[in-house]
Amino acid sequence: MKFDRSKHVFYSEAFAEIIKDTIRFFNGTPVHKLPPPENFIGTGVYALYYTGHSPLYQPLYELNRLEFTQPIYVGKAVPRGWRQGRLQEPTNELYRRLCDHTNSIQQAGNLMLEDFHCRFMILEDAAADMIGTVEAALIRHYFPIWNSTVDGFGNHDPGSGRYEQAVSDWDVIHPGRGWAERLNGAGLSKEEIERRITDYFESLKERRK
Repeated sequence: MKFDRSKHVFYSEAFAEIIKDTIRFFNGTPVHKLPPPENFIGTGVYALYYTGHSPLYQPLYELNRLEFTQPIYVGKAVPRGWRQGRLQEPTNELYRRLCDHTNSIQQAGNLMLEDFHCRFMILEDAAADMIGTVEAALIRHYFPIWNSTVDGFGNHDPGSGRYEQAVSDWDVIHPGRGWAERLNGAGLSKEEIERRITDYFESLKERRK
């Protein structure tokens, strides 16, 4: 049988509109200091915003000082058992993920926790199947620097016997996480990462025109 690619391509205007709706809803959710003020049950997607005065991220202060318009990072928290298709009882995965990020920022020697805020959207029941899709849509829409240019913020301790891997870009310019200091692989230099950050903000300026 002759191959016809068009018979394999799925497109739905309704689905595209749903994704637009989720982004609109996400942008209307309340913004909190990091971490959120209380524990809560739920999974979903989230964004972190920076409002500090680090020379590395000065453009983010200008973008976010009046309203939160440009995330520094977008992420997701999926239900336990999600990857194996064995969903368990609802847990506080989203809150826990935000607390993990709180710890990473607190350990960094050149970041201040009070300079960070977050917003998040809980996706549960059937909507939980969209978590990965919505996260990807938000990353494409906002192009956050810690997703696109400075890799490694969301990394975890790889565990004993795996410390031969390279130090992430994030840990090079924001040193302090104890487990990252045990990594002995060669990563990019601080100067190269800073150059990429400068280039990123030039491209972001063009994207936002």
